[in-house]
Amino acid sequence: MDNSKKLTTPWVKESLFGVWFLGTETWVRSVLTRAIKDLIRLMPTRQDSYSTILDIGFGHGHSLWLLEKYFKPSKIIGLDVDPKAAARAKHNINKCNCVVELQQSDAATIALPDASVDMVFCHQSFHHLINHDQAMEEFFRVLKPGGILLFAESCRRYIHSYMIRIFFRHPMDVQKTDLEYIDLIAKTGFIVKPEYVSRPFLWWSLPDLGLLSYFGLKAKEIEGEREETMVNLVAYKPE
Repeated sequence: MDNSKKLTTPWVKESLFGVWFLGTETWVRSVLTRAIKDLIRLMPTRQDSYSTILDIGFGHGHSLWLLEKYFKPSKIIGLDVDPKAAARAKHNINKCNCVVELQQSDAATIALPDASVDMVFCHQSFHHLINHDQAMEEFFRVLKPGGILLFAESCRRYIHSYMIRIFFRHPMDVQKTDLEYIDLIAKTGFIVKPEYVSRPFLWWSLPDLGLLSYFGLKAKEIEGEREETMVNLVAYKPE
């Protein structure tokens, strides 16, 4: 299904299956928590706490209590364009001890002052957006000097795969490779170094679920030669 035709909004609404899956324990454990731990590993330094965190696309709200657990903020601002997200997230918001403020908004037009947050967390949300350049500029704008961007995304190869096209919904013609995401982030003004980047090549991100390589029917793809399915990275706004 080509989801990029006749777009009239700045995002593509997720399928019913996708909405359900993002609320499962499998998603929380195997995708979200795993990505957060990898991003922490990539951080060259880690503060005891990050006072204000902006969570892009909070969805069911699992990221809210996980961000509190790992980064000890006094406030989390959750942003999601889906008008139903706040109701879905209510249970998980109640797990948080810090202040949680929700905004229904497109990531390309964030209603926050310049230099007002210490961290922007964007996990598996960016590929739903249409206006990539504008959204990244907004991330840069709202971050304080020295602020950190934690970015974890599925890349074009994965989003364009047959299985993902069947079960999920995305704007197909704006998807990017790992290198294109890195270039966008650097071009916006962020500091991003090779050691701040990882490229998880997880079995569930492959069209054959990694079975052909597992049984020796296909040579294993080598990082640096293959087209990546995912990218995790840490970037900083200059002081």
